[in-house]
Amino acid sequence: PALAGSWEALFHSGFPARFLLTWRADDATYKALRGPRLERAIGVIYRPATERASHYFKAALGDQFDAVLHFDETRAVEPLDDAAQSEAGEVPETFPFAV
Repeated sequence: PALAGSWEALFHSGFPARFLLTWRADDATYKALRGPRLERAIGVIYRPATERASHYFKAALGDQFDAVLHFDETRAVEPLDDAAQSEAGEVPETFPFAV
């Protein structure tokens, strides 16, 4: 579950399950949500013992993004067909290491 005081917790408890939120500096939504809250970093190594320090940071979403598309529940992506599966063997080098 999201930490109290985070954008994720706010969106989970006070908004529809799926929504698009846009804002501009003169917009009422921007004014209501302009302060910083905790934002969760996705794609980091999960360490439960240090979750707050290593996975969350303060962010003002209205200053960081033009819009937020939120889905309260998601699931892992699945390949479209067998052709989408990668060949067995060494994984090719990718950005930024193969630059």
